[in-house]
Amino acid sequence: MKIDNDILEKHLDNIRALQTPSGLFLASRANVSTGYNKAWLRDNFYTCLAFEEVGDEEMVQKVWKALLSIFVKHKDKINWAIKNKPYATYQYIHARYNPETFEEFWEEWGNKQNDAIGAILFKIGDLEEKGIKIIETDEDKEILQTLVNYLGTIEYWQDADNGVWEEYEEVHASSVGACVAGLKQMQKLTYIEVPSHLVEKGEEALKELLPRESKSKFADLAQLSLIYPFNVVPENVAREIVRKVEYHLERDRGIIRYKNDRYYNKNTDGFSEEAEWCFGFPWLSIIYKNFGEEEKAHHYLQKSIATIYQDQIPELYYSDSDKPNENVPLGWSESLFIVALLRAGK
Repeated sequence: MKIDNDILEKHLDNIRALQTPSGLFLASRANVSTGYNKAWLRDNFYTCLAFEEVGDEEMVQKVWKALLSIFVKHKDKINWAIKNKPYATYQYIHARYNPETFEEFWEEWGNKQNDAIGAILFKIGDLEEKGIKIIETDEDKEILQTLVNYLGTIEYWQDADNGVWEEYEEVHASSVGACVAGLKQMQKLTYIEVPSHLVEKGEEALKELLPRESKSKFADLAQLSLIYPFNVVPENVAREIVRKVEYHLERDRGIIRYKNDRYYNKNTDGFSEEAEWCFGFPWLSIIYKNFGEEEKAHHYLQKSIATIYQDQIPELYYSDSDKPNENVPLGWSESLFIVALLRAGK
């Protein structure tokens, strides 16, 4: 498939428009009323994948050095958590920050999001392995070790967190898997100590949870992260996850996050009219490309293209409608679309 460079550049520009002077990306436009005009750890992780895919190392380094600076700023809080073990959500590493001051937002927002810490460790280790230098000082090395120790203290493998969707506290396969992936990448760095039991306990917990996402969710869009980018499940499990997502969650304009998702649900009782998330289609396209199934990868790329709204890719569409919510564009959606587009052309 020939890549349309105009489309590629347009969607890269959509993401660039979300970047703040510090390097961090807002989740969506600065003038949205939804609260998405903040910088999430997780969203920055996913949003930056597009620039890694196009080979813009300067951009990648800028974003990741800014992310690292957040943890350096809050190292006293993290060290306190390691010594005392958090017992309240505000004591956990928060998920959202002011993109300029790097200060936490203190309102309650499901702040226990262990997957975000796993994702950060995973990508920093991955970039270092690829020769894209993020870690340069002793302070940088120290904060990575601190994050590893933090995951050990909270016992991430059995810690009920708010997960990728920032909702109900449960042990989530997607959170455990992200932490396993992050710790395994950290084991490759000579200056980081990762006790083997930290990885082993996570892998054991993951085997017990899968193919479910959690006790309450048998299929969840977040589980695709276990396949891409984290690659922490064998292919037979990966295919089972994809099968369940396609069978139970796929809709016309996106993938619902899970059954009876109340977020932007059109039905006042919260059932059966779940919002359709646009980044589900490019995510599946990337995964099928990794499986070596070109036809299916192309199929989901075409479905991704059909979600474009006024040259931008939204967070989601309301069920069975052509109406997106206000978060247009969503950096995460734009980024996975760019990755899928580029990989389809290879």
